[in-house]
Amino acid sequence: MAGPPGRPLPQLTDQNAFFWTSGADGRLRVQECASCSALIHPPQPVCRHCRGHDLGVRTVSGRATLIGFTVNHRFGLPGLPAPYVVAQVALEEDDRVRLTTNAVECDPDALVLGMRMEVVFEQAGEVWLPLFRPAAEQGEPAPLPKDELAPPVRPMTTTEKFEDKVALTGIGSSRLGRRLMVPPLSLTVEACEQAVADAGLTLDDIDGLATYPGAGPFGGFAEGGITALESALGLRPTWHNGGGETFGPGGSLIAAMLAVAGGLARHVLCFRTLWEASYGELIKQGRLRPPSSPDAGWLKPYGATSAAHTLAQNAQRHFHKYGTTRETLGWIALNQRANAALNPTAIYRDPMTMDDYLRARPITTPFGLYDCDVPCDGAVAVVVSHVDTARDLARPPVLVEAVGTQITERLEWDQSTLTHEPQVIGQSAHLWTRTSLRPDDVDVAELYDGFTFNCLSWIEALGFCGIGEAKDFLDGGKNIARDGVLPLNTHGGQLSHGRTHGMGLVQEAIVQLRGEAGPRQVPGARVAVVSSGGLTPSGVLLLRTDT
Repeated sequence: MAGPPGRPLPQLTDQNAFFWTSGADGRLRVQECASCSALIHPPQPVCRHCRGHDLGVRTVSGRATLIGFTVNHRFGLPGLPAPYVVAQVALEEDDRVRLTTNAVECDPDALVLGMRMEVVFEQAGEVWLPLFRPAAEQGEPAPLPKDELAPPVRPMTTTEKFEDKVALTGIGSSRLGRRLMVPPLSLTVEACEQAVADAGLTLDDIDGLATYPGAGPFGGFAEGGITALESALGLRPTWHNGGGETFGPGGSLIAAMLAVAGGLARHVLCFRTLWEASYGELIKQGRLRPPSSPDAGWLKPYGATSAAHTLAQNAQRHFHKYGTTRETLGWIALNQRANAALNPTAIYRDPMTMDDYLRARPITTPFGLYDCDVPCDGAVAVVVSHVDTARDLARPPVLVEAVGTQITERLEWDQSTLTHEPQVIGQSAHLWTRTSLRPDDVDVAELYDGFTFNCLSWIEALGFCGIGEAKDFLDGGKNIARDGVLPLNTHGGQLSHGRTHGMGLVQEAIVQLRGEAGPRQVPGARVAVVSSGGLTPSGVLLLRTDT
């Protein structure tokens, strides 16, 4: 069948044309390894299962199991107006292969995880999009596929830890707001000047720069990277690093720690700037054009344009397997809002009830408005120094006890862990191999909350409750309150303070460990855990006071 015009389409290449054009004869085709018979998706030059190179293409049945779906209400695309159903299916021949797709020819309310699905194709130019509809014969719902077993966490290769050689010595933040309509680099400079002064340093003392995601067409997600800041301030660093393939949005800190521990720099200025709110407004006014991409990839042709579409399905499967509810996620949103009420820099400070949370407009099921963080404009900066210099500076240093960075899960969003946010389990396990401290030693947790479900995933992965036990742990919100067993996101988190993309969480952890948080201060806080990112590669830090 021919589809409506305007839907974003993948770019055909020699590597993927067999998949995107296979619908011309009504048959679905997937890459196959001739050595071990595994199906591979997306196509690769080598089999990830046996590392074989004898690869071909197999025609498959087109039958699959429905393993996730979310009804999108918020986002719309040309040719694909909301509402529509973004779904994930596991192929009958090899359930390790999952396809993101649209569920069609069905009532979304009648969809059930484990349903049998069958492929139908929609032609759009040269591309035939594989969509899936419920099969005529159903039977009992099939069980969800098991996640691939993660490799063991690698032990430390030496008894000497680079973390012992570094300290966090300065923090700064710019103005924070929804639509500040100022050049983003000006926000970066504000935060950096404040962080350097906070450390008792001058800009001439800074010999390293680090940021995420660096320069590039990131549309509201960066200010221009190292190049832009160095050009503005003339710092002449001996070491610098900027890029997106690091340990989450706060990965610049870990890169800086390695540089300092290795002797390449003494004081590294790390920074993160966002100006999403103004960027969106400028596009709306026609003053900026959104970046165009010739390739819509494997997700956008189906309207899966946001991380929300992937994580909503992970949340749905957590609900299905463990009995989690929307109220479970609601306690996270309510906790963050209560903390934001005590933070004058938070964007959203008005009281919120569970009824407010549940009645908020839907974004993509099961997520509503208050499950999603707040796009904003702002910058945060942190100075990483060698520990030998730290105790002579203006502020008590915050020490780094351990980091966790190991990847143990698939990186492709729709091929990875089913019931948790991907890229939290390996990093969390890795953290605890680098310290004798345990979860019970943590006084404050500042956990990445781009969505409420991200936060839940980190809570379980880090061992603050068992896997699948978040429903009970979060019930009533007492455990995560400031006077609870795990004070959580004490500045309001990204859900209420604003999306500072992980670096705001680092800043709040340092404020808490310094004892400078005012009415939201957790008494006696000496150990804090901070997570950064997830879904994409992430990292987690364990910080402590010097005494």
